[in-house]
Amino acid sequence: MKNSIQFSDTVHIISYIAIFQNTDRLSSKDIAESVQTNPTNVRKIMGNLRNAGLIKTTNGRAQPAVAKDVNEISFYDIYQSLDNKELFQVDTNTEPKCVVGGNIQEILQDDYALLQTTVEEKMKQISLGTVLHQLATIEVQKKRGNQDIVAKFL
Repeated sequence: MKNSIQFSDTVHIISYIAIFQNTDRLSSKDIAESVQTNPTNVRKIMGNLRNAGLIKTTNGRAQPAVAKDVNEISFYDIYQSLDNKELFQVDTNTEPKCVVGGNIQEILQDDYALLQTTVEEKMKQISLGTVLHQLATIEVQKKRGNQDIVAKFL
């Protein structure tokens, strides 16, 4: 029962690109080190972000860039770039003869659909810009030496 971290990694990657845009720290290897994943996974996620119109890339160059103002990119926009867009998944491998196992999927489908819609509406209210501002504020409080890297988000 592992929770998917795809959304978290995707927010991490687009945040990293926004912060290090126009630097030499944008190779998939550099980004992978920050996310603690492999460069292939980073390239896949970046491809999804590019296809969603959230970043721009150039073949053969490690120069990805955020395609829009960060305040215009919502969590919902980022979420829409994911391969799997189901936050809540019903376990269909239950005992059909059991009172619970034979009926729970039917009940959870409607509740999960309501939760999905509610969460998606909330996602539309959170911008990448807000996240970057919070990240910059925390970074300055912790390390002060990185203020120049995050200053544009303060």
